[in-house]
Parts: sequence; C-alpha cells; structure tokens
Amino acid sequence: MTEPARDHLQRTVREAAAHATSDTDFLNRLLDAGLSGKDLSARCGWHPAKTTRIQKGDAPPSDTDIRAWCAACGADDQADDLIATARAVDSMYLEWRRLHKDGMRKVQQNWNTLHERTRVCRVYVSNVFPGFFQTPGFATALMEQITTFQGTPNDVSEAVAARVARSRYLYEGGHRYVVLMEESVLRFRTADPEAMRGQLRHLLAVMPLASVSLGIIPFTAQRTVWPLEAFYLHDDTVAVVETLTAEIKVTQPRELADYAKAFAGLTEMAVYGDAARDRITAAIDALG
Repeated sequence: MTEPARDHLQRTVREAAAHATSDTDFLNRLLDAGLSGKDLSARCGWHPAKTTRIQKGDAPPSDTDIRAWCAACGADDQADDLIATARAVDSMYLEWRRLHKDGMRKVQQNWNTLHERTRVCRVYVSNVFPGFFQTPGFATALMEQITTFQGTPNDVSEAVAARVARSRYLYEGGHRYVVLMEESVLRFRTADPEAMRGQLRHLLAVMPLASVSLGIIPFTAQRTVWPLEAFYLHDDTVAVVETLTAEIKVTQPRELADYAKAFAGLTEMAVYGDAARDRITAAIDALG
C-alpha cells in the first residue's frame, strides 16, 4: 500500500471509530472507505453473500469475522473493542418476555443489585412511578397488568415484595435519587382510586428525604425536550431505557451524553418544592 493510500485509510478508520453507532455500523463505515464488498470478501476468504448478510445485520459477525474484516481494512487495532461490543449486544437489549419467562421476581432482585451499586441515579418517567417510589398497592396493580399483557408466569406477590424492598436505598447507603416525572404520571389511573391515593400520598411523604430530589413537569410547560420513554441513568455509566417490549442498557459514551443532555433539558421544565406538592395534592383531590 502506498504512503498516501495508507494515510487515507488511517483517517478513514479514525472517522469511522468516531461516528459509528454499533460494531456493524463501524464495519460498514470501513467498507465505505473505498474497498468494495467483493474485494473485502476476497481478502477475508469468504463468499460475498456473507459480507452482505453482516452489512444488513442479518448475521452477527463472529470474533474471527470481526478480526478478518478489520485486517482487510487495515484497522486491526479496532478489533478488540468491536469484539467486546459484539459480545455485550445480547445483554444490552433484552425482551421483557424473555426476562420474565419465569416470572418477574428475579428481574426485580437484579434491579435491586444495580441500585445498591449506584451512588447517583437520575430518573425520568412519563408513564408510571419509579419502582423505588411505588407502594405495594400500586405495584401490584401495575404488575398484574404487565403479567396479563405479556402472558408470563404470575409471581406478582413475590415480585412486588422485591420491588418495594428497593425503597430502602432511599433511607440507607448514601444513595441519591434525582427524579423527573411528567405530571401525567400523577393522573393516570394505573391502579384503583384507593391505591392511587395511597401512592400519591406516599410520594408526598418521600419528597422531604435528603436522598430525594423530585421535579414535576407540568402539562403546560413549554417544551424544549419532547416527552420521552422512561430512562434511568446510573452514575453516568449505564442508562436503562424501558420500552413496551424490551429493556435496553445503553453504555456507549456518546449515547449516555445524549441522555444526560435530555435530562438537563427536562430539568429546566420541571417545578419543585411547593409547586410540585401542589400538583400532587391536586391529583389526590381529583380522585374524589
């Protein structure tokens, strides 16, 4: 390879590493550097169809595939990081039905372990109260709905006990919880009126704790960040995002930075203290 060509390839590798969003995306960006799929396949010693399957994400690359692809593109030094990312993919995106195949208790216990390790947890919710704030009555109503929807084994009583146990981190261990909640969460009738009333009163009770900062984003707030899916930022090392079908663990620094940026924007829209308590009290009054 000539010196100018080598310099061009090195620049391409650096740019691909800076902008890629996944291991497959990185491999594709290397291929976009000017090496055709046919040439890459020849250098790797496999059929061009295999290159196409990896490019499209239809077939995950093995460790050997990643090393061969990087070597063909002159990016051997990137192989170890890409292999580590590829190995983590299965734990980054987990379907709820898969997680709950034996019930929800074990998942709740695993969450407790994560919270035990976390010093500062920043939380944004737009649908339901965070687990560490939930009362047994609210948690039972919510988990019954989830179990019915997913068609998974019903161990709600055990799962509720594990979830409610998480609240101990509000009182011990020097943890800090910074929570932002859409006002709609206060009003959704996720549980019956009695359970909702108890949940909202519990929210008022935990607000004064030194470990808790609670902001409510009013219905009427001028949005600078649109309503998002619920997410939990643990010590800036992992963001756990909850969707309808899966739990997603985000660890890439640039994505974590986006969640931190979103949280900062949402923080500016929230109200705190007496203004937040007024909205919780209004939600209680609306229950009749």
